[in-house]
Amino acid sequence: MATNPFLLSGSSQSSTSSHLASAVSSSFPLFPNLKIAAFCPFTITLLPIRLPCKPYPISCRASSASPSPSPPPPPTSVELDGTGAAAPTRGDLYLERQQSMSAAALVLKKNKEGKKKRRNDAKLPTNVACCYGCGAPLQTTEVDAPGYVNAETYELKKIHRQLKTILCGRCKLLSHGHMVTAVGGHGGYSGGKQFISAEELREKLSYLRHEKALIVKLVDIVDFNGSFLARVRDLAGANPIILVITKVDLLPRGTNLNCIGDWVVEATTKKKLNVISVHLTSSKSFVGIAGVISEIQKEKKGRDVYILGSANVGKSAFINAFLKLMARKDPVAAAAQKYKPMQSAVPGTTLGPIQIEAFQGGGNLFDTPGVHLHHRQAAVVHSDDLPSLAPQSRLRGQSFPVISIGTFTDSEAVGINGSSLFWGGLVRIDVIKVLPRTRLTFYGPKKLKVHMVSMAKADEFYHKELGNTLTPPSGKERVESWLGLQAVRQLLIKFEDTNRPACDIAISGLGWIAVEPVGAAERNDPDTRVKAGELHLAVHVPKPVEIFIRPPIPVGKAGEEWYQFQELTEKEEESRPKWFY
Repeated sequence: MATNPFLLSGSSQSSTSSHLASAVSSSFPLFPNLKIAAFCPFTITLLPIRLPCKPYPISCRASSASPSPSPPPPPTSVELDGTGAAAPTRGDLYLERQQSMSAAALVLKKNKEGKKKRRNDAKLPTNVACCYGCGAPLQTTEVDAPGYVNAETYELKKIHRQLKTILCGRCKLLSHGHMVTAVGGHGGYSGGKQFISAEELREKLSYLRHEKALIVKLVDIVDFNGSFLARVRDLAGANPIILVITKVDLLPRGTNLNCIGDWVVEATTKKKLNVISVHLTSSKSFVGIAGVISEIQKEKKGRDVYILGSANVGKSAFINAFLKLMARKDPVAAAAQKYKPMQSAVPGTTLGPIQIEAFQGGGNLFDTPGVHLHHRQAAVVHSDDLPSLAPQSRLRGQSFPVISIGTFTDSEAVGINGSSLFWGGLVRIDVIKVLPRTRLTFYGPKKLKVHMVSMAKADEFYHKELGNTLTPPSGKERVESWLGLQAVRQLLIKFEDTNRPACDIAISGLGWIAVEPVGAAERNDPDTRVKAGELHLAVHVPKPVEIFIRPPIPVGKAGEEWYQFQELTEKEEESRPKWFY
């Protein structure tokens, strides 16, 4: 039987291991911690003890008959690179990553729950029955308060599940022409009854920024700057916006809506408010309403539609015209016409979101409370004087001075220099230094008359005629409580072209004043041509009414002649919203 040459006896294995250990120790002097373990006759394992040390080159050479060279002498000292913990294993890295992902998911979950809670807190309770005319919660205790209904009527409607068909007592008074205000606070209305503050109404709209909705923002063309809501994104969030310009039927006769549309788009672009499209409309004559309906149906995509705008901008009137036009083809909108929101001249008619089922394909239409702004004239006059601020018919400019060609020579011409012009009791303009034929044209409510006196007698005239010739304010009690025109703004208006107005002075909540360096009748007169210059005016208004200086709006037939359309590049043309009427 042949003997296995690799098979050793127990004593041989022991002697062999000891020889190997001594051989390894002599061959690797820098690794005194290496140990030899013999687990079987066929396996020899080197078990190093892990200690940080400087790398030492080890070369393996084939065995030969010649004696191996002696090992290099060991260094006198060995410096360690560090004594910290070993690098984390793959398992440690995986565990750390899982823990961080779990913590991040927990934080996101808490934030989402917090946002959902705030959104639900801001919403009105869906189980509270509200007046379909103004959106106020129904109640049977306070007779003069919004939402009041007789207790017997309430119980009867409740039994038959018809609470959505109730019109409150305040809305019935409004429908008969009574001026019943309900909003007070910062931006509210003095006088009358105040049941809710303007801040509370704004809070009712705070949940909109968290909703997925389509926003239809309304702006009054007569009070474009005062009703624009430049910070509408605070309410609407990132939701898409359709800009609707209302009351275009009030513009002076002969106005070219092509020029108005381009002017509105240019003003909107400067305010850096991204909108889908711009629509010029009139709820009275239905101009542009069909275009808005088409755009809403295109962009709605199953979302709710919210009508948003400042107080008394015409939201309820727009919704009524909207439903009336939609009812021709949509039976759902026809049914909604029976219980439509209340429409009145009183700012603050709507006191809560009113849900209207107006679409077949999902999504509802909401009429919202108007955003009450403290910088408009309506916030400083008495509630009984509010009707005088709302124009009821087409605007006609009141120009000063009223002159024609050849009525006076330049040597006699002083024009309106040194004069003061009063626009009712709400605005005073001091003409400090202008050209001899400079003209100011006032566009606003017809009930506010313009009176011109010498600047030296302006203060005396104002105190004497306030409440009589200069109204509002009207009535002895309101005149006594009137604080006067406390805010004064000095205007230095530069102009470069006398063939067009230099600018508009827009009074928030009232209208605007066109400033023409040279009147339209004298522009072709070679003796009155001026290349450039500066006009100095001082405007007095009540606090905190705002004054806006803006590019002139092209109204009337004359506006079409001097208005110049902007020359745009292809990229600018694509980025600007399209306008329709």
